[in-house]
This record gives sequence, structure tokens and C-alpha cells, in this order.
Amino acid sequence: MSTTSRLSPVRLALLMCTAEALSMTGFAAYTTLLPVLQREWGLSNSEAGLIGGIYYAGLVAATPILTSLTDRVDPRRIYLASCLVSFLGAAGFAFLAQGLVTALLFQILIGVGLGGTYMPGLKVLADQLEGNARSRVVGFYTSSFGVGSSLSIIVCGALGAAFGWQWAFVYGAAGPLIAALMVSTMMPPGRTRAAHEQGPPLFDFRPVLGNRRTLPYIIGYALHNYELFGQRSWMVAFLLFCATLQSDGVALAGAATLAAFINMLGPVGSLTGNELAIRFGRQRVIFIAMCLSGLMACGIGWLAGLPLAVVFVIMCVHYCLMLGDSAALTTGVVAAAPPDLRGATIAVYSFIGFAAAFLAPLVFGVVLDLAGGNQDRAAWAFAFASIGVFGALSPVARWLYLRSAR
Repeated sequence: MSTTSRLSPVRLALLMCTAEALSMTGFAAYTTLLPVLQREWGLSNSEAGLIGGIYYAGLVAATPILTSLTDRVDPRRIYLASCLVSFLGAAGFAFLAQGLVTALLFQILIGVGLGGTYMPGLKVLADQLEGNARSRVVGFYTSSFGVGSSLSIIVCGALGAAFGWQWAFVYGAAGPLIAALMVSTMMPPGRTRAAHEQGPPLFDFRPVLGNRRTLPYIIGYALHNYELFGQRSWMVAFLLFCATLQSDGVALAGAATLAAFINMLGPVGSLTGNELAIRFGRQRVIFIAMCLSGLMACGIGWLAGLPLAVVFVIMCVHYCLMLGDSAALTTGVVAAAPPDLRGATIAVYSFIGFAAAFLAPLVFGVVLDLAGGNQDRAAWAFAFASIGVFGALSPVARWLYLRSAR
């Protein structure tokens, strides 16, 4: 049953956004330090991409179970347990990781932790609000993902450069503990279905998959994540490659800082896109942003060789476009979902979206290897095109979907 929050929408948003950013301190530890770990452990690009992608495999495995449970179990309990898993994964990586196998194990644990914090946190927040207030607060919460990932890139890059890569993961272990304390003590409980209330069986996702109002948002989120997380996983390595071609002398910390600044534009793009969606229509804004960002991604790899400042500016524009549909997609699926299926709908939405996020870094790395390696500009171009092509073709997908609905 519903619970009326004693906190204002602003305080609810501040609480959950701060907690979410803290729970993600280890989010970019591996991808930020990928060049160092790849060299130290002698990893191929495909192996390095597999470690980056396995994070999302953990997230994908955990999301449908943990998020669906939020329809019946207080989401705060799930959030607390998942923060503990994130802590164990990051601490294990810091003190026990020695190569491919152990890195895969601890990365998947960190991914499971995200699976039990990001979308369950969204569920408990959305349950407190209605109407435009919910749309805007959910938009801010979605944008906190960009804040958390940016802080992770900056701090992990700085700690890795100054003290060694292990300290980046120590930092990654600390944040989830603080987030768990905040949510468990300060956040009101979310809406849960009582045992006697009618509803589909737990983990029965057929009503969600059969809902034509939510399905376009679910598919759109998969396309969005495929491009976004493929780019995020290899952004630092690409900037380092661009710097070496120009002899700019940018080291790991410098490339990580540039990547973090790009990543910080995510909330700007996400919130702007959400406001434009409220004013001009969600679907119109989503497809324009998705198509333009996909087309830009298909050309980004060819930028290597241009001055680093030019590459940086163009990647900033691309990142804003890439995030332009993020909050609009999430607020759209929350608004379209029936209240008693909100947790299950978010579970399917997140599961399919992060399944695409798992594949993208791996596909990017495989294409990079097959096309000539990470010292070849054409190889980077083909790798970026592999994650941008679906967004570029999204208008075709929309036309086919609308035609089938007639």
C-alpha cells in the first residue's frame, strides 16, 4: 500500500540523488584505469572489453530479480543489501584481483550491486510522487547517474595516478557504505503490494512485455544504453590514443579528467532533454536525440589525428545528444506503467537496457581487435560505428513499429 512521505520533493530528490552518486564510487574504477590494468596484466582488447562488459552482466542478472521484488519488499532493504555487495566487489578488486579471472569475479559483484541500487532507488523515489513533480524528480534522479559516474572517473583517475590502481577501488568500496546508511535511515518506504492484493505472479513479465505503451521505451532504452556504455567504457582509452597522435603529453590522469568533464555534461543533456520532452512530446525528442547521437558516434573514431581540443569539444556535443533521451525514456516508462506493475516494468526496462550495456564494451573491443588494434585510427572508427549504428537507424525502427501498430 502507499505511504505518504513527510519529505518534500526537493528533499527526496537530494537524498536519493546523493545516495545514488555515492553508491557509484566504484562504477568507473576499472574503465578509468583500463590502460594501466591492460598493460600490467597483458590483456588483449577483447579481454579488456570482457572485464568492462561483465560489470553489466552482473547488473543484468540481478536487475529483474531485485527490482521485481520491490513490488512486494521494501526497496530500502534491497538497496541496503546491494550496497554491501558493491562494497565486497570493490574491496575484493582492490586487495585480491590479479588478472582476468579475479577481475571478472569482482567486477560482476560491483555490477550486481548497481542492479540492486539504481532501479530499486528509482522505484522507491517514484512511489512518493505523482504527475509533473514525479517526472522532474525522476529526471533529476536519472541524471545523478551521470554525476556519480563523473565523480568516479575523476577521483579514481586521480587516486590511480597518485597512489596506484588499488586505491581507486578502495574509494569505490567506501561510497556504497555511506549510501546504505543514508537510505536505510532517512528514506521513507516505497509502495509494496500486500500479500492479499491481486496481481501477476512474482517474476511473471508477460504483462509488461505485452504492454504496447511501455514497450517502445524499453526498446529505446536498450538502444540508448548500447551506445552510451560502449562509449563510456572506451572513452579514456580513446582520448589517450588521440593524445599520443598529437604528442600532447596527456597522461592517464589527464585523459580521465577530460573524460570526466565530458561525463559531467550528462546531467545537462538529460535534464534538458526531459524538459524539452515535457514541452514538445517525449517520442519526438527521444528519436531526434537518438538519431543525431548515433550518426555522430559513427564518425567519432575518424577524429583521431585532429587536435585534442577539437576532439574534446565534439565528444562533448555527442555526449549531450546521447544523454538527451535518457530521462525522457525513464520518466516515460514510469508514467506508462500501471502502479501495481511499476517494479516489474522497471525490472524489464533495466534488464533489457543493461543487457545491451553488457554487450557494447565487448563488441567494441572485438571490433577494435579485428579492425587493426587500438593503435589504428580506422579500427577506432569501426569500433565507434559498431555502437552508433542502431541509434542512427532508430527512425527506421520507429517507422516499422508504427506501421505494425496500424
